[in-house]
Amino acid sequence: MKFFSGFSLKDDKHFFAPYIKESDYTVCGFSYGAIKAFEAAKKELQEGKRIDTLQLFSPAFFQSKDEKFKRLQLMAYRKNEDVYLSQFLNACFLPYERQDVSHSITVLEELEELLHYEWNKQDLAALSAQGVVIEVYLGGEDQIVDADAAKAFLMDVATVTYIKEANHFLQLS
Repeated sequence: MKFFSGFSLKDDKHFFAPYIKESDYTVCGFSYGAIKAFEAAKKELQEGKRIDTLQLFSPAFFQSKDEKFKRLQLMAYRKNEDVYLSQFLNACFLPYERQDVSHSITVLEELEELLHYEWNKQDLAALSAQGVVIEVYLGGEDQIVDADAAKAFLMDVATVTYIKEANHFLQLS
């Protein structure tokens, strides 16, 4: 099983333990890591490797946001990276209490990538057609991504589990 962490995070896999399918043929990722997991799954299949399941936990889905929102995010990050990341992590845990998470080195290019990433429905459908089970988990209380827009976009190509009271980390309390 390969797991890709969220933006500015590392060692965050434990938050998703109840959902993770432990298998050598599973690729999964959280938020920004969901983008990395999707890209890795596509690459591995192209290389002839076996992938049975792709799990996307609160995938970074910003294609429903306008350019003004994206510019403001990047501007805030450039102005003060530490303040931005602190506010970002606080929002990840809302409406519940913030928990400790490990940080990775963060670069502006990663934020730009996740804000401007365009999920491709044809690529998702192609994975599914090759036998990959795509599972998406979304929290209804997510303060980071537009879970409703992500659900509407992804439900045609994936099994979507929508946890009404869950936050970005899929926590219920």
